[in-house]
Amino acid sequence: MAEQQISLPAKLLNGGIAGLIGVTCVFPIDLAKTRLQNQQNGQRLYSSMSDCLIKTIRSEGYFGMYRGEAGVGAATEAGAAVNLTLVTPEKAIKLAANDFFRYQLSKDGQKLTLFKEMLAGCGAGTCQVIVTTPMEMLKIQLQDAGRIAAQKKIQAQLSAQGGAQPAMEAPAAPRPTATQLTRDLLRSQGIAGLYKGLGATLLRDVPFSIVYFPLFANLNQLGRPASGEKSPFYVSFLAGCVAGSAAAVAVNPCDVVKTRLQSLQRGVNEDTYTGFLDCARKILRHEGPAAFLKGAYCRALVIAPLFGIAQVVYFLGIAESLLGLLPGPQL
Repeated sequence: MAEQQISLPAKLLNGGIAGLIGVTCVFPIDLAKTRLQNQQNGQRLYSSMSDCLIKTIRSEGYFGMYRGEAGVGAATEAGAAVNLTLVTPEKAIKLAANDFFRYQLSKDGQKLTLFKEMLAGCGAGTCQVIVTTPMEMLKIQLQDAGRIAAQKKIQAQLSAQGGAQPAMEAPAAPRPTATQLTRDLLRSQGIAGLYKGLGATLLRDVPFSIVYFPLFANLNQLGRPASGEKSPFYVSFLAGCVAGSAAAVAVNPCDVVKTRLQSLQRGVNEDTYTGFLDCARKILRHEGPAAFLKGAYCRALVIAPLFGIAQVVYFLGIAESLLGLLPGPQL
């Protein structure tokens, strides 16, 4: 029992370290994913991931690619960041909860069946939305602010070229911050404001975990030595990448709907939505089935290294080394 009590904080710390490292590496691609998913037909600013990143750097600078990481002020301002404060516990909860449920389901000493592995993943996905929903809510507003601003600028230029009477140019609105967004949402809608899109987040994260964790466990098992030792770190990395990208693409339609529902600001002539089904119907009617795969390539590129890194950190036992439970990571 003592060993189990000590291992829980280690698992949480491993998950937090993994999430922090992984998200910092892939955040620009995640920003491109959000902007591609939010743009609707007739209002397309970006044609691809690379086009989005190039235009973002030109209009917002290099740190514009990390829009949404800054939690208290501009991208270069010191302070807490969204990924520092929320991604770390989110990954910690997800990975530790899956281990907890797998442990509980294997108490009979028998090897976990595929159904039980999926059940453990379901439990992990359900637990993580406590943190994921407000994290995504804030991150999406910060990431999409540049797209909305660019769209308004283009609309103003088109109006001027069309012969419209030029009005005095309004000063640029200050960039929103996570602190400001949180305060405004709590003041206007209460805690429910931070959990807008909770149902859509559940519909994305629970199936993701149901696919990811069993797939990772079985792929990782294929690389385990005959002696029964842990798989080498590169096997865990590759298994995390493959399982993560497969699960990400599988649930991408739900991710598109979730992103649209959680976006508070709309571009010119963009649809508004009343709920998950209304959003799905309007996307299908106005943009076609292919719209549900918007950002799938970006999402796969984000999730693959993110979960590859996560599993390497997790299985190397970096937290155990920090806590003095192991002499060091076993490569």
